[in-house]
Amino acid sequence: MTASKHREVACAILSDLHGRFLLQRRDNVPNILYPGKIGLFGGHREGEETFLDCVIREVHEETGYLAPPEHFEHLGSYVGPDAEVPGATVAGEYYLLRGVSAGGLVVTEGSLMVVEPCKMLAIASEFAPSATAAFAMLLGKQQRA
Repeated sequence: MTASKHREVACAILSDLHGRFLLQRRDNVPNILYPGKIGLFGGHREGEETFLDCVIREVHEETGYLAPPEHFEHLGSYVGPDAEVPGATVAGEYYLLRGVSAGGLVVTEGSLMVVEPCKMLAIASEFAPSATAAFAMLLGKQQRA
């Protein structure tokens, strides 16, 4: 059986009531994508679920926080080459979820990072590609507003 040549993922930037970003420092273990990097909460789409259903499920699984669909703001989409698998493709949907209380999160993968917006540039070199893409989409959306 051959490995899939296409992945579908959904992830979200989380922010708290003070405008701080709630990010995930990925575990630094073998066999995961981007070990030790700073990423977003999210993951692979399962079965027939929509990308929105996927991000709701993944955020809940990875943080214990269950938000209704209407609280997720769509930031953008990516469809193109998969940097992890030569010759493969990836489709990703990126969201923003505001008003999340960091104190109520139970992070099940990696560790929680609470980051002031003014500190984002200092840590950007540590971002996993999905975080880089999502923050670029957020910045673009803010500039258009």
